[in-house]
Amino acid sequence: MLESLTGLGLATSAGLNAYIPLLAIGVLARYTDLITLPGNWSWMENGWTLAIVAMLLAIEFVADKVPVVDHVNDVLQTFVRPTAGGLAFGAASSSETVTVTDPGSFFSSHQWVPIVVGGAISLGVHGMKAASRPVINASTAGFGAPVVSTIEDIVSVSMALVAIILPVLVLLFVVLLFVAFWWMMRRRKRRKEEKAAAKWAQSQGYRPT
Repeated sequence: MLESLTGLGLATSAGLNAYIPLLAIGVLARYTDLITLPGNWSWMENGWTLAIVAMLLAIEFVADKVPVVDHVNDVLQTFVRPTAGGLAFGAASSSETVTVTDPGSFFSSHQWVPIVVGGAISLGVHGMKAASRPVINASTAGFGAPVVSTIEDIVSVSMALVAIILPVLVLLFVVLLFVAFWWMMRRRKRRKEEKAAAKWAQSQGYRPT
C-alpha cells in the first residue's frame, strides 16, 4: 500500500504544479538511491527530459505568479497537470523507494490503473487550485497571487519529497490541503453573503451608521 501513498502524494503535488513531481522523480532517480525507476520509466531520468521539465517549470513558476496570467495558465494546465499526475502515479507505483521494496504488487495486473487514478487525483487538486485563485486575486487586488503561488510551490515540493521518502505522512498533507480549500471557499461564500445583504439593505434605503 505504500506505493499507492507515494503515488497519491506525487499526483497531488502535480495538481498544484505539474512539473515539480516529475522533476523530483527524475532528479532523485538519476542522482540518488531514494527512488529506482524500472526500465519502462527510465526516460524520466534522462538528461534531456530533465532539462525540458526544468525549462517548463521555470515558465510555470513565473506565469503562476502574475494576476490574470495565472488564470490563463490554469486553463492551459487543465490538461497538463492531470497528465503529469498520471505519469507520476504510474512511475511511483512501479518503482523501488526507501520505503517500497516490492513495487507494482498493488497494481500488478492492471498497469493502466495508477495512471488513470493519478490523473483523476491531479485533476481534482487542479480544480481546487483554479477555483481558489480568482477568489484570492479579487480579495487582494492581485497582490496575493505571488504569495499564494509560492506557498503552493513549497507545498508541491514538500509533498513530492514526503511521498518518496516518508509516504505515511501523505494523508496528513492531503487532509490539510482539503481543509485549507474548504476554509477558503467557506470564507468566499460568507463574503458574498455579506455583500448581498449590504446591497439589499442599501436598496431598501438603509444607511450604515
